[in-house]
Amino acid sequence: MGNLLKVLTCTELDQGPNFFLDFENAQPTDCERDVWNQVNAVLQDSESILLGLQAYKGAGQEIREGIQNPSDFQLQERAWNVVCPLVIKLKRFYEFSLRLEKALQSLLESLTCPTYTPTQHLEREQALAKQFAEILHFTLRFDELKMRNPAIQNDFSYYRRTISRNRINNMNIEIESEVNNEMANRMSLFYAEATPMLKTLSNATTNFVFENKTLPLENTTDCLSTMASVCKVMLETPDYTSRFNSEDTQLFCMRVMVGVIILYDHVHPAGAFTKASKIDMKGCIKVLKEQPADNVEGLVNALKFTTKHLNDETTPKAVRAMLQ
Repeated sequence: MGNLLKVLTCTELDQGPNFFLDFENAQPTDCERDVWNQVNAVLQDSESILLGLQAYKGAGQEIREGIQNPSDFQLQERAWNVVCPLVIKLKRFYEFSLRLEKALQSLLESLTCPTYTPTQHLEREQALAKQFAEILHFTLRFDELKMRNPAIQNDFSYYRRTISRNRINNMNIEIESEVNNEMANRMSLFYAEATPMLKTLSNATTNFVFENKTLPLENTTDCLSTMASVCKVMLETPDYTSRFNSEDTQLFCMRVMVGVIILYDHVHPAGAFTKASKIDMKGCIKVLKEQPADNVEGLVNALKFTTKHLNDETTPKAVRAMLQ
């Protein structure tokens, strides 16, 4: 296993890099196996969640026709019958976010325990680091798709209005046992967020720190800042990018870097943008903006709109200007 500190300082890259956080092929050791299996059971459903969201077309036309013709029972019934299966899909997405939250906290517990430093954890437990990265990669992909699909909130709003007014009598009434008022309220809070999965992970990380008061905060923040630094160095160093088996790995690294910055900014009291931050924000933004334009806009927006401390007085003007 290579020397991670060498990557972070970039002092000996001229002698050839000897650390590579293997996001493509890392396999769990015996010590990682239990947590890896637990998290893998969640991650194996992530692609089907994304495909389901990508295929989500919404019931806009049926809802409009129902609203425009309130006395036409057939149109009301048609809109309701189209919306109900969509609400079941939305419930599945929401419930997956709860599973993802637990998986993230399991990984944080493993990657921050005091036996090793965060750097040593990332070197020794690359398969768990890879799973942490996969969760962040999924999260940003999910939120990008959700932001581009206003039908989700429109459909769910129609469902809640219809249920609350008891306007549908004995039509697909089973839906109420699947998505009752309590569940609908929780789902509504989730989908009201512009980036619901990132919000879930930010809350999960914050709760992890709060619930583990005996664990030094630095164990968590150093884990996040180290991952951000590793991703930055891998992206800006041709010797590393040349090892990627796929161009998708570069975008994967970008998403992971942005994801851990956002989590760090929510957990660290001073945030990620202050001069005292352990994350080189100028360097991260610079390497991000050097990537293909098609991949950058959504990630820059994530830093602008889902971080907590960007607009603090302690954020250097130069950093803020880079994100404009």
